[in-house]
Amino acid sequence: MKKAVASRLLCRSGLRRLLHRTARWSGVLTLNYHRIGDALDSNFDRGLWSASADAFSEQIRFCKAQLEIIDPADLPRVLAAKRGRYAMITFDDGYRDNHATALPILKREGVTATFFVATGFIDAPRLPWWDEIAWMVRTSRQDGLELPSCFDAPIRFDEPHREGAVRRLLRKYKEMPADATAGYLDALAAVTGTGRCGAGAGERLWMTWDMLREMKAAGMTIGGHTVTHPVLSRMSAQDQRHEVLECGRRLACELGEPMRYFSYPVGNANAFDQTTRECLREAGVSYAFSYYGGYRRFDAWDDYDVPRVAIETELDTDWFRSLVTLPQLFG
Repeated sequence: MKKAVASRLLCRSGLRRLLHRTARWSGVLTLNYHRIGDALDSNFDRGLWSASADAFSEQIRFCKAQLEIIDPADLPRVLAAKRGRYAMITFDDGYRDNHATALPILKREGVTATFFVATGFIDAPRLPWWDEIAWMVRTSRQDGLELPSCFDAPIRFDEPHREGAVRRLLRKYKEMPADATAGYLDALAAVTGTGRCGAGAGERLWMTWDMLREMKAAGMTIGGHTVTHPVLSRMSAQDQRHEVLECGRRLACELGEPMRYFSYPVGNANAFDQTTRECLREAGVSYAFSYYGGYRRFDAWDDYDVPRVAIETELDTDWFRSLVTLPQLFG
């Protein structure tokens, strides 16, 4: 809320324009999206919708006017210069609206973006864990749940959207060892009374390989995001290696070039570790992207930790413009 209020004051006072000219930052600001569209009627994870189509168009136009938008392939040139203000546009997961809605906007604006996909969802479409947890909560006929093995007290479903309960259950999943997550989902299915979501729910959720080839032909970059979207640091070294290398193998097989760029699922500072970095080096990855906010200065560059800012629907026009102008404060 403080950032929202501050951004409104900056933009409506005219101070933002002045700061754009005088308070110049230097580095790479990477904006990350998931889905484009309207989440209002969805039973899935509404936090994955980043912007409406109109808002996304406006954001792209503003970025294009303020910064040089680059692709990961431009990073060697940018890093050699060690000066300037740059933006990258990225998407995670591989949702079909990336192709149906985001791609036409990017093409119309003459801007390219990078799409990090979880190859297992492309190969065998199914509902991912975050969408299934949200679906369980929103379709449950109960007013809450009790799961003493995971939570000290009952969780009440906050009406009308039950968003707080969804967020709490998702946080718990992200904190778990990988080998405990399947049991957690089964337990939630039982205590919510919904059962597990049918396999057909995810059939048209993801892009296809043909769609990804079309995006690549249009100048978009396709990167890796593992096979099944686990929190890598919660896995054994062997399982991490499989998630990274198999993702790279499928991308190379379908798109005809090696996996050079990668984004960490969940992406916070605890979502990847030294083992993950070693797997990326083995896979031949040049740059890997995290997801905990901020921008990367040239004097503190890390090829395997390029931070990204989450773009979410709560970012109104003033907030977004302030973020691009002063990422050191609003990122």
